[in-house]
Amino acid sequence: MISGRTYRWSTADGLVPCELPDVALLVADSWLVDGGTVRGLERHRRRFTASCAQVPGLTAAGLTAAILDAFWAAVCASLPGTGRWFPRVELSGGPRQPQLSLRIRPAPPTAASARVWIYDGPDPRRYPRCKGPDLPVLAGLRARASEGGADDALLMNADGVVLEAAHAGVLWWEADTLCLPDAGLPVLPSVTAALIRERAGALGVPVSEVRRRPEDLDGSEVWLVNALHGIRVVTAMAGCAARPGPAQRAPQWRRWLDSIAVPVPAATT
Repeated sequence: MISGRTYRWSTADGLVPCELPDVALLVADSWLVDGGTVRGLERHRRRFTASCAQVPGLTAAGLTAAILDAFWAAVCASLPGTGRWFPRVELSGGPRQPQLSLRIRPAPPTAASARVWIYDGPDPRRYPRCKGPDLPVLAGLRARASEGGADDALLMNADGVVLEAAHAGVLWWEADTLCLPDAGLPVLPSVTAALIRERAGALGVPVSEVRRRPEDLDGSEVWLVNALHGIRVVTAMAGCAARPGPAQRAPQWRRWLDSIAVPVPAATT
């Protein structure tokens, strides 16, 4: 397997190097591989396969659970054992001709902090609980945020309640309570947020699902969390008078996230 390449899946030949066509994504998932280690890989598998199972007609088209398992096993065996990479698995095409593929991409630089731009328009996502089909529109929002000097765009619902960023989940602290958006809100199930929430529970840290507007986060330690960066502390919120609080807890939690990375299965060198 050659790193920095793209591959399509064939039940007969496995992962085959090829140029991938520019077609609509149905499902996608990605994670950081750093020095042959990764965190939450099984959770990414479950999120990806669960999303694939929700696409109508795929089983009838021959994309069975057994094929998804075989594809995932081939992906794991292809992950590089050295360097920093940000692989992405994809399901593209249509229900009649679905295509599984893998991109082994160099990892972008990571950061410990981020500035967010409050996007005050209507939520542009069509499938907020599935990663993939809305990636182009979310990339457009992040580009707009970048034009204003921010790193990501913060999305809200019609009532002005915080949902998530274009490319990250949002967590924050209210006193000693770890807070996250209410489960009833249309939010992508973040692997990193789930890991942090479970760790908080194991430590006896109070966790609360709440509905807050950006101005309610004034003075709170606010995090953007995802597989690439882990935890980034929000330092500014453009478009809002609220000022996030200092990074009091983030360093310790980052060290914990780094500590749970494990060797990738059958990593190649």
